[in-house]
Amino acid sequence: MAENLFLRKQLALFQERKAKRRRTTAAIRLAMVAFAKFFDWRDALVIVKPETFIGWHRSAFKMFWRWKSRKRGRPTLPKDLRDLIRHMARENPTWGEGRIADELSLKLGIRVSSRTVGKYLERGKPRGNSGRRWTTFVRNHAQAIVACDFFVSVTSSFRVLYVFVAMEIGSRRILHANVTAHPTAEWTIQQFREFMAFEHPHRFVIHDRDTIFSARLDSELKASVCGC
Repeated sequence: MAENLFLRKQLALFQERKAKRRRTTAAIRLAMVAFAKFFDWRDALVIVKPETFIGWHRSAFKMFWRWKSRKRGRPTLPKDLRDLIRHMARENPTWGEGRIADELSLKLGIRVSSRTVGKYLERGKPRGNSGRRWTTFVRNHAQAIVACDFFVSVTSSFRVLYVFVAMEIGSRRILHANVTAHPTAEWTIQQFREFMAFEHPHRFVIHDRDTIFSARLDSELKASVCGC
């Protein structure tokens, strides 16, 4: 069926070109790329060269990835508020992100999270004592810390896969990696069990605030994986 639709698209385009010379539209290209994933399209391709059709596929992949990578989440803060945050940080070098957020809330009634404040400060410069304490902690316990995260990989057929990676901070060694199309808390816990099943020096796990790393996952790690 996909091959018949693929040939029909080419026939329609051929007939249109006989009446009036025209370029292929983006809709036709996307439709042909979608149909081609269900059969071997090389013997059914007539109107263009295989290299051209592969170029269409690459363009469709770029469009899909651009849509997948579009900005999400909360809008940026107004410019005057961003400038105020940076001014407060310059005038009070010992204040951390939390202190700046508290000052905005208490004195001006502007509710902004500390993470949002941190987005608009100069990168690479820790704020207050908390940043220095965290850097010291990571440096002193690097061999015992595991950092983990997911990243997205899109296949040539536009299938979205989630790749889990766990890395030891001290050596930058990849301890474990696995792929799934449907990540869950149970699946993630099992990944920790697989590379922490035997004796290991790791005592701490670092992850972001993604919903996949739930409170239940943290408790499971403490009870059954990390043994603490």
